[in-house]
Amino acid sequence: MTAFWIIVGYLAVLIFLGIASNRVFRGTAVDFFLASRGVGPFMLLMSLFGTTMTAFAMVGSSGESFDTGIGVYGMMASWSGIVHSLCFFLVGVKLWSFGKRYGYMTQIQFFRDRLESSRIGLLLFPVLVGMMIPYLLVGVLGLGTAMGAFTTGAFPNAFPTNNPATNGSLPPWLGMGIICAVVLLYVFVGGVRSTVWVNAFQNALFMTVGIVTMFVIADRLGGAQNATRMVAERYPSMLKRSFDPKDEPRYQQKLAAFEKQMAEWEQRGRTGPKPHHVERPGVGQWEFLTYAFIPLSVAMFPHLFQYYLTAKSAKSFRLSVIMHPVCILVIWLPCVMLGVWATSAMVDGKPVIPPSFTNPNAVLAKMVKDLTGPILGGLTAAGILATNSLDAQFLCLGNMFTNDIVVHHYGEKRFTDRQLVVLGRVFVVAVVVVAYVIALLQPRGVFELGVWCFSGFASLAPLVIGALYWKRMSKAGAYASVFATAVTWFWLFHESGYGAEQHYLVWGMNPVAVIITVGTLALVLVSLVTPPPSPATLAKFFGGSGGSEVPRAL
Repeated sequence: MTAFWIIVGYLAVLIFLGIASNRVFRGTAVDFFLASRGVGPFMLLMSLFGTTMTAFAMVGSSGESFDTGIGVYGMMASWSGIVHSLCFFLVGVKLWSFGKRYGYMTQIQFFRDRLESSRIGLLLFPVLVGMMIPYLLVGVLGLGTAMGAFTTGAFPNAFPTNNPATNGSLPPWLGMGIICAVVLLYVFVGGVRSTVWVNAFQNALFMTVGIVTMFVIADRLGGAQNATRMVAERYPSMLKRSFDPKDEPRYQQKLAAFEKQMAEWEQRGRTGPKPHHVERPGVGQWEFLTYAFIPLSVAMFPHLFQYYLTAKSAKSFRLSVIMHPVCILVIWLPCVMLGVWATSAMVDGKPVIPPSFTNPNAVLAKMVKDLTGPILGGLTAAGILATNSLDAQFLCLGNMFTNDIVVHHYGEKRFTDRQLVVLGRVFVVAVVVVAYVIALLQPRGVFELGVWCFSGFASLAPLVIGALYWKRMSKAGAYASVFATAVTWFWLFHESGYGAEQHYLVWGMNPVAVIITVGTLALVLVSLVTPPPSPATLAKFFGGSGGSEVPRAL
């Protein structure tokens, strides 16, 4: 109950921040969606960092490092620290410049002008929404799992089960529903300004809690050196990139537990969550290298584009470019190390994580719950709940639907600002309901869903990079690239069982390498054989002072 009330208190703070931000709400669509383009350096850093650090970071990274080892940090955190900052500098600042100059509120508006195509939104909108759904599932599944894991035993009469690990805990449908409802509430009340305020609070919370939790658990295991020594003695490949045959007994134990759970699932008529598949630990060389493409997703995320446009000036990006890698280190290092330690953690001669444990999404929660006190457990639960970008995702989807579909195709003068805000809210509710239902029907590993989502958006990065830096990029080339990327992504996503198969590879590489190659080739080849943009468009985006204004501002 201690953890439960701390979670309740945390959710109450989010609602309070949303209500407080509403006191300065100006009632306009620009203020609701972009905070009147007045966000300063610190709040922009908190917004960009908080939006990229979803449940994928805390829940997903600890679960994946428990399965495959410390190489997860190099695959995701190291690459992300470098590539994210480059994207903020090379893509974010220029998009902000064009957005401020031409009044853009969505990335589709930018592409519409740059590509001289009024209908590009009809292709991009469903593609972006379709790829956003797995991202929403990352947040909903991760946070729902955390809610259940940290409230085990709190409600034995209301939610009894035969499994001691879940007896009395909030069921997934309720935990996920509470999270969605709270996020929707403060987004509705304050718009993007409330998400900026909430992100500042959340980042301070989960960075502090993550570090404290790592030190407390390390102390409980006899110190960080002893915890790491236990891993080195029992499963040395957890501290390496590649698989060590010495780890075969652990793999066989987990595989036997998985097969038993699958048999029980089949006997139940395939009802309830499907057990998570077990893969051999370790990461291949080409898989490791091709993960470098995944962080390119920040160049094309619709919700990050929206945050770019909220910046007060180009100088507001300086702090984000410099400090983002440091913030990633603070979050990822504790979570990855806790996942690695979990493979060998022993207390009183008993393993903290038994061999039969096959749910990677709950590794972090179980470590914290079993090795810390109720107060820190509750704070960690709140910290995990803080790692979500659902608010930004909800808001950007409403923004795109309102401005790219309704306003563009039916006329801006037909609607008041109040009506536009209502339209955005209604569409957000529809998307949330769809994501919630899918999360209930087809649960997947948080890490796998996150990778697939990031792969899709990363594969669209050549589109925005070409639009900003390649004058020869044509409308036909853009259409071909989006279509080729979407088809390839969906086909490979289907082949992986919609994220059910962990570490799904294509010729030993992460699928993003194949998808981004197909999309880039389509963009370049078709652009070279079709008419280029008009001189007026080239002058608008490449002529005058536009090319030199951004470097001077920074």
